[in-house]
Amino acid sequence: MGRTSRKKRSTPANRAIAAAVALILGGGGLVAVNVYASAGEGGSGSPPGQARNAARQLSTIDCPDAGISLPGVPDGARPEVDRELAAMDTQITDAYRQFADRKERIARDPALAENAVLGPLRDKRAASLDRIGIAVERADGDRPQGLEGLAGCSLRADDADGRGGGQEGAPGGDGGSGDGDGGQGPGEGADQGQDGGQGEGDQDGGQGQEGNGPEASDFVDIRSVRPDADRPRNRRGASRGTFTTDCGRNENGKFNPDNVIAAPGVSNGAHHMHDYVGNQATDAFSGDDDLAGGETTCRNQGDRSTYYWPVLRLQNGQDENDVDADGGGKDQNTGEIQTPSQVTLRFVGSPAGKVTAMPRFLRIITGDAKAFTNGDANANASWSCTGFEDRQLRDRYPICPEGSQVVRSFAFQSCWDGQNTDSANHRTHVAFAQDDGRCPDGFRAIPQLVQRIVYDVPPGPGFAVDSFPEQLHKPVTDHGDFINVFDDKLMRKVVSCINGGRKCR
Repeated sequence: MGRTSRKKRSTPANRAIAAAVALILGGGGLVAVNVYASAGEGGSGSPPGQARNAARQLSTIDCPDAGISLPGVPDGARPEVDRELAAMDTQITDAYRQFADRKERIARDPALAENAVLGPLRDKRAASLDRIGIAVERADGDRPQGLEGLAGCSLRADDADGRGGGQEGAPGGDGGSGDGDGGQGPGEGADQGQDGGQGEGDQDGGQGQEGNGPEASDFVDIRSVRPDADRPRNRRGASRGTFTTDCGRNENGKFNPDNVIAAPGVSNGAHHMHDYVGNQATDAFSGDDDLAGGETTCRNQGDRSTYYWPVLRLQNGQDENDVDADGGGKDQNTGEIQTPSQVTLRFVGSPAGKVTAMPRFLRIITGDAKAFTNGDANANASWSCTGFEDRQLRDRYPICPEGSQVVRSFAFQSCWDGQNTDSANHRTHVAFAQDDGRCPDGFRAIPQLVQRIVYDVPPGPGFAVDSFPEQLHKPVTDHGDFINVFDDKLMRKVVSCINGGRKCR
């Protein structure tokens, strides 16, 4: 189906305000708000669609991601650095609230954005970055260069069709290793992004949360997406087996807005709610010993691993019980949380050879929760519909036909550096396989986690994943987290099954 959305023409008033904002704010990085194009636009004399578009014109505060920018963090400085990085996320969330409270005034007086929001935010970020520099210098003797340049943030208008940093149709897993290797391993063939065109949900007018996304243009009819199931061919000696672990669907409703990998020791470090299956001891304060002793929802009690991802909500105007809580309504995440109808956790092998055991307490993040503002270099989630899984999307949500269910998929990094269970940016200790299926130099193949999560939601636009407020609930920001807490005996079985070409549970 052809594209049917329309872009509103720029008026002299629009252009004058945009120019003023550009002059005031300079370069930088994002938080989402409604910004009226002009104080008089969209009045009683304007067509209803024009008024609605003017009211929903989005802007976002774009801030450099300090976590990605840091070249390395010594172990002795990591706790303090992680706390400051989490504090910087909270600073952006607070700035988002300031913007939301002043959106009409900022539209009339763009200078207010700098004076009331961006200036104070820059000062808070500069103080946090200074503390990061002191912590690293104290542990390592050398202060990181260029920290001061990461303090400034800027305001920019959202793209007219609702998309941000992610690029339509880019292949999944691009650059997810942090070293520029963008290849995909086995099991990732279903995670390839598609151009996909636009479907019947691609209309102006705005679906979802007022002023915070998603937009109608974030959805596409899956039937309009071009099939594509390319994947690396198995080479001689490939490990063709699989191991599937059944850990339920979060039927017991374990949620929290923590992220023990990216923000350990920080409550509400994610600013959005996560679904958890597997280890039930997981929160921001869980150490390895806590995880080793935690209860698990996994049928095989040898798997006490932690699997978590942002919840999916219906945008139907119905409040969830976290409407006044951190990670929920306080962070612009509202609507009914949906329990998946099916969750499949499968470990697969390498098309280029045998796999080796992954170390206990290995931590892997796949995808990028800030891909809307960071760009899609680390984006690695895909969306589809049952019956159409040869058609995959990265930067759009699917509109599934009647009787078909929404599917979100994650194919995690499948190569490990052989030494570390984590890294300063939580990425460079693991990598994706190259295009030929081989691991980059210095990495070895490990069992690759492939997650498939299915939801029975009403057809059409009207759902979204939780996100940081400034990420506007864009599908490109979807991500998954995994901490390996298999016991040694079960991990040996996993490796044996995969290398032996067997299907095991």
